[in-house]
Amino acid sequence: MEGLHSEWEVGAELKALGAVPKPFIGSHVSGKLIQRLKQDLRQSWDRGQSQARPTCTLPQPLPAPLGSSVPSASAQTQVSRLVPVAPPQPDPAMSVLNAVPFMRPIHLRSPRQQRRHTLPASEFRCLSPEDAVSVFEIEREAFISVSGDCPLHLNEVRHFLTLCPELSLGWFEEGRLVAFIIGSLWNQDRLSQDALTLHKAEGSSVHIHVLAVHRTFRQQGKGSILLWRYLQYLRCLPFARRAVLMCEDFLVPFYSKCGFKAVGPCDITVGPLTFIEMQCPVQGHAFMRRNSGC
Repeated sequence: MEGLHSEWEVGAELKALGAVPKPFIGSHVSGKLIQRLKQDLRQSWDRGQSQARPTCTLPQPLPAPLGSSVPSASAQTQVSRLVPVAPPQPDPAMSVLNAVPFMRPIHLRSPRQQRRHTLPASEFRCLSPEDAVSVFEIEREAFISVSGDCPLHLNEVRHFLTLCPELSLGWFEEGRLVAFIIGSLWNQDRLSQDALTLHKAEGSSVHIHVLAVHRTFRQQGKGSILLWRYLQYLRCLPFARRAVLMCEDFLVPFYSKCGFKAVGPCDITVGPLTFIEMQCPVQGHAFMRRNSGC
């Protein structure tokens, strides 16, 4: 019979259209049913494609005037045209972040990741008479246990800090005095007994009376650092030509590393103690240092 197709033939038609045939009731179907099934499959496929990509529907034409050969709008079929969409352009900023994944904005870092200061705030400044008590406490603890006497007593500390505070230097950490140097001017080539108590304003030699470090901060190199800064400071003073001091024999290597040279035994004696006199030139750099803003 023409116009009738078997179930196997319908299945082959549907399979050619990309659909899986469903079982039919009955052994034969008509050709009209096959056409209807094909039309439904095409419409389903078109709907799937229209949902996958954006479409642009053309506006419906106006009805043709009477007597015109142009078919009316009811006779025309709605046409849908697939509009290709350009792929989105990559963001340069995102490309950089993808290329360097470990870079993160600073505001995303937690407070624990912020850099901390590991060293306490340090300050170097000249001493004043108000610092005399702190100076004497450090000096007494440092010298009495070694030599049994202090180079300067409390009234002598106040005396030099009043007459020539610009020749002293203190190292403060968090407002606490940890090391200091006290000096005065002397106007002769070699030290004498009067150099222990007098300040000669017209002199060009800076006599270093005492250098001491608090016991908590010893064996840390603070003494040599403070002395180096003090010598650099003296090079800024136009009247300073050299620094002189007297020390015991076991301290000669320490001062030699700082630039001092021994000139022989000192004329000053304190009881049974004898000293070596040492000098360090500081002239020749004063003008250069003064103009360099030191």
